[in-house]
Amino acid sequence: MMQRKQKRTLIWVVVAVVIVVAGWFSFGPGLNFGSSKKAQATTVTVGVVGETKQDEKIWDSVAETAKKKYNINLKVKNFTDYNQPNKALKSGSIDLNAFQHYAFLNAWNKSNGGGVVAIGKTYIAPMKLYSKKYKSVKSIPNGAQIAVPNDASNESRALYVLKNAGLIQLKSGKTLATVADITKNPKHLKIKEVSAEQTARVLDSVDASIVNNDYAAAANLSSKYAIYTEPVNKDSEQWINVIAAKKGNQNKKAYKDVVKAYQTATTKRLYKKYYGNSQIAAWDVTLK
Repeated sequence: MMQRKQKRTLIWVVVAVVIVVAGWFSFGPGLNFGSSKKAQATTVTVGVVGETKQDEKIWDSVAETAKKKYNINLKVKNFTDYNQPNKALKSGSIDLNAFQHYAFLNAWNKSNGGGVVAIGKTYIAPMKLYSKKYKSVKSIPNGAQIAVPNDASNESRALYVLKNAGLIQLKSGKTLATVADITKNPKHLKIKEVSAEQTARVLDSVDASIVNNDYAAAANLSSKYAIYTEPVNKDSEQWINVIAAKKGNQNKKAYKDVVKAYQTATTKRLYKKYYGNSQIAAWDVTLK
């Protein structure tokens, strides 16, 4: 009798083993016995313009974070023309771009039927008012000649710098201001409009000049001549650079994760390391 029971027990053990083995070969690793196949990484391509060695190192850091935290393979495509990245975004040849501020984006959308939206802030590169004749804004005399860039976007920005410096007042509600929008000019400043690349070169022949960072660097213009720096406030919000996506794709999780990978304390430290105070993180500033 005992032998029969033992025989039955042995049979059931064999059946159980066969079932488990069959199940393993039928479903394989999907049963997840302590290990699982790693999810395939998502590839995201971001377009930039005129990438410097410093920019490359920043994006390398962002890519490392994207891979480790979000399983994203981030690729950077460098363009030489500011008109290309938005077109590439709309055509689908890249997934995101990061080269423009709000003012450029809004103007491009207006001229090209829209289709590109900002999904995250990156930085602002404040313009500076330089002078080789005066040490402060207060010392600028009546009738002084101030050079500003003559293209619509940069001229407006320069005029807002003069406004925030307390030298002029502008009409309210103007997105892009011109000299005609100056409502008060107590020192009777003479605004000299020159091409943006000339603003550093004419500094010796004017009382002060507002110069973009790129042109200041190209001219080896020392920061010791800077007497005022553009603040990060409501007036300068439109000059904040952004990461942008094609309209309709702005809520994709992978794209939002790229923004998170960019907006980190590490990126801030790299800004400081490579650009000093000429490039300021803008994603967590309070605009007043």
